[in-house]
Amino acid sequence: MIDWALIGGSFVVAIVVGLTGMGGGALMTPMMMLFFNVPPLAAVSSDLVASAVMKPVGSVVHLRRGTVNLRLVGWLCAGSVPTAFCGVFLARAFAVTDAVKYALGVALLLAVAGMALKSWLGARGGTSSAHDVVVRPIPTLLVGMVGGLVVGVSSVGSGSLIIVALLVLYPALKANQLVGTDLVQAVPLVAAAALGHLLFGDFQMDLTLSLLIGSIPGVYLGARISSRAPGGLIRALLAIVLLASALKLLDVGNVPTVWALLAATAVTVAGWRLRVRAAARASRESSDLEPAR
Repeated sequence: MIDWALIGGSFVVAIVVGLTGMGGGALMTPMMMLFFNVPPLAAVSSDLVASAVMKPVGSVVHLRRGTVNLRLVGWLCAGSVPTAFCGVFLARAFAVTDAVKYALGVALLLAVAGMALKSWLGARGGTSSAHDVVVRPIPTLLVGMVGGLVVGVSSVGSGSLIIVALLVLYPALKANQLVGTDLVQAVPLVAAAALGHLLFGDFQMDLTLSLLIGSIPGVYLGARISSRAPGGLIRALLAIVLLASALKLLDVGNVPTVWALLAATAVTVAGWRLRVRAAARASRESSDLEPAR
């Protein structure tokens, strides 16, 4: 049975995924559990299978725009694909989903604080091309292994966890390059986890079909915007989605979450206006000094 409300919800979440490369598991799974009363295992399984179809749509857009580092993708997938499949068995054997979920929520809050500090200290310039970044194989492989394990256990982390690690390991990557690289590496990662849940989870076809109908056009639209959008806008959206993901992972109620996101948005807008005014003032001062030279 097609659920039109779920289609609308998945469309909105998928736009966020396409824009930022993250939030699919951390937003889609809680949305199904909180607003549509879907059992946890069914939500995780159906979300992963839908993501395995949804993420390639956004990935193709970024591949065409050249905002993907394929060598970086290769090292991430070498670690994440086998551990994602194993994570399904770990979740069923030891029931560690809640522990991983809360730990990831705390990590995402720290990441928001780090991004805010980085923005305050100065904007990241980034390189001219995603292919110019020098890949660090061993740290990247370890990031993939940890990210894959978390995704297999909880369906969360293919974007949220790995994109935070990429921010730390590769500060030279531009915002849209981060999103593009993360979306492409998530395709085989999510596929491996989805296969595990198809075999051993609680996959429901009607639930997954509703997710796909809403998420495929949503992620395409978001990726189109992301590949062309200014880096500052993408960084702001990344921070807000990280905050939303963290609060939902930590089981914060809907009302406090909404207020926190409104406050974060207000701070982001205020900071942007201050930056614009400072840039305009610096430009005027520079033009005033020009004749004296």
